[in-house]
Amino acid sequence: MVNQHMTKKLLVGGYWALCCALVLCAFGVAQQTSDASAKSPQPAAWVKASDANTKLLLDVQAKFNPEQAAFYGVSGIDEQITDVTPGFVEREQAALQKVLEQFKQREADEKDPLVKQDLNILVHATEDEITETRLDEKYFLPYVNMSRVVFLSMKGLLDEQIPDSRTPASVVRLRRYAGMEKGYEPMTKLLQARLEEKLKNPALLGPYKGELELDLSQSKAFLDGAQALLQKRKVVGWEQPYAVLRKQVEDYNAFLSASLLPRARTDYRLPAEVYANNLHQLGIDIPPTELARMAHGAFLEIQEHMQTIATEVAKERGFPSSDYRDVIRELKKQQLVGQAILPHYKDRLKNIEEIVRREHLVTLPNREARIVMATEAETASQPAPHMTPPRLLGNTGEAPTFVLPLNVPPPVGETKPLTYDDFTFDAASWTLTAHEARPGHELQFSSMIERGVSSARALFAFNSTNVEGWGLYSEAMLFPYMPKEGQLISLQHRLMRAARAFLDPELQAGKITTDQAYDVLQNEVMLSRAMAKQEVDRYTFRMPGQACSYFYGYTKLMDLRREVEKSQGKQFNAQRFHDFVLAQGLLPPDLMRKAVETGFMAASH
Repeated sequence: MVNQHMTKKLLVGGYWALCCALVLCAFGVAQQTSDASAKSPQPAAWVKASDANTKLLLDVQAKFNPEQAAFYGVSGIDEQITDVTPGFVEREQAALQKVLEQFKQREADEKDPLVKQDLNILVHATEDEITETRLDEKYFLPYVNMSRVVFLSMKGLLDEQIPDSRTPASVVRLRRYAGMEKGYEPMTKLLQARLEEKLKNPALLGPYKGELELDLSQSKAFLDGAQALLQKRKVVGWEQPYAVLRKQVEDYNAFLSASLLPRARTDYRLPAEVYANNLHQLGIDIPPTELARMAHGAFLEIQEHMQTIATEVAKERGFPSSDYRDVIRELKKQQLVGQAILPHYKDRLKNIEEIVRREHLVTLPNREARIVMATEAETASQPAPHMTPPRLLGNTGEAPTFVLPLNVPPPVGETKPLTYDDFTFDAASWTLTAHEARPGHELQFSSMIERGVSSARALFAFNSTNVEGWGLYSEAMLFPYMPKEGQLISLQHRLMRAARAFLDPELQAGKITTDQAYDVLQNEVMLSRAMAKQEVDRYTFRMPGQACSYFYGYTKLMDLRREVEKSQGKQFNAQRFHDFVLAQGLLPPDLMRKAVETGFMAASH
């Protein structure tokens, strides 16, 4: 999973989007890396031309969503905040429409095929932004989780890799959010006024009740987390504006409880048009019914494979039962706790890198991958291992980071509710490291940083199908070289991705219940109750559709590789193929296939 500090689009249709699409990097110009010997190449002429086009869209984002653009790396706007004054949606839509017309005209006139393809990417990205806002305005009340906004905004400026020179801007942001500077009103006041007006429309849907209740219950944790960041970075002058803003957010939450909670919907299902658009923007280009059919078939095949390996593991380990479910239970008993987690994963990464180099699977950077432990607050916010990207433009050495959650045992005699046991045991470290670090997400982002790709391909071509498909494909790349217990858990994670691809659409279609989803996840996939709950929340209201992208992206990439292997026969070189795929940036499946067919395969003949 790729995590983010800021959302893909901080304000979409009047409410802060809690991403169903994930923030990725854009490195269209030469960047420095943490390894001085690994200099990025100077961008080609076509990349410079493409990036000049992309700047048009970045300029719109810098104007209307400056926190997001600053996180991307756009300079000079760290102190700016999103405008939520009356009419902001209409102003942004008009600006996007103007840029869209420019992109279409430039695409028609462009002669360079690579620049033309990037313009096509920008056209679709702009159209997607316009459509997303239109659907939000059509269907939903403008709900904003302001506590999370404050935390993510501070995280975007105060992450430990952010240079000290940028951190003072966090105080200006706090003052502007709180309406303490001339020309600014409290953001909570503006958001409340807009919501009060929209509440008069009975046709608009409120947020899912479970989501709103969860957000309100977590508000204190997010506000405390923002305070901890300010204290850790020793920012000067934050105390007063933070105190004012915190009181405003608490009052705003009270308003949400009194006025919005009664309008919260008890049916988590999205309007069909909205769910279909989610899948489209994620890079899934087949109907959800076909996706679910494919996933059901794969689920049964993976279970059969798991049982074969579980039988071998049970025999080697002397386990009393060879059923794959029982074998996973036994393996989970070998939990890593506290300070033992980080060194274990660092050692596992070394094991994997040795295999990758020995087997010539893909080219690795000469520098070490960055792995850190999450804080308790970060673990509460994201209890699963994930990769956090660095800033996107103007990168001067910030690296992708593989973040490991804590596994804190409860006090003696106490039971910790909904405890995760899915990530912190020995056998799981193989597949998790391959997915999140190398050769998965960390390598994918490092490749973009160090080789350089156009901003359009790295940022606005973004689709979760490419990113998460590569992560799952990376697990499969390492699978033959894992020990048997590592292979079993790798297959367990592949089983979970197949389950996602039918549970998510079938829940949204009303074909199954949440109880049935829990049954599959806990009793067939063998997830903890805590992880199963996180999954069901993800399918129902956190990121409907996104979980499908792992299975679909993996399937498309495996199909493409098989076709290339069949065409090239003994000439097929896995390392060259993988390097070529990474060099394309974050192209969606159809454009990736075209690039491989016209670039990699054509060059081999």
